[in-house]
Amino acid sequence: MTHDPSASLAARAAPDARAAPPEPSAAVPLAAGGLASVLASVCCVGPLALVLAGVGGAWVGTLQAFAPYQPFFLAAAAVALAFAWRRIHRPVTACAPGEVCAVPSVRRGQKIAFWLVALLVLVSGASPYFAPLFY
Repeated sequence: MTHDPSASLAARAAPDARAAPPEPSAAVPLAAGGLASVLASVCCVGPLALVLAGVGGAWVGTLQAFAPYQPFFLAAAAVALAFAWRRIHRPVTACAPGEVCAVPSVRRGQKIAFWLVALLVLVSGASPYFAPLFY
């Protein structure tokens, strides 16, 4: 009986059919939360930012049409941040050794991005209360 080395190499190189698919990254919920918070603040902070940038006109007032949708955008941002929290703050032991979530510098960067987006959502939610002070 002879030993075929190419057969053992092929068996080792073949992907395992039982391997779990890679889990999604935390970047998608973070981006969704950031986008939702920007949309939530377009009614109040948007005109203020445009006026401060020197862009004016009657059309800037039409951004107030987004004001009734602000709670929906804030709710979407909160849901996205909840998913991001779950992905970012899971134990390192839940990560496979080769996955990105096991790298400490990547985890630190994701946590910083999470808290920046959370701050953006907080500012977006409070913008109807402080933006009129600047007009």
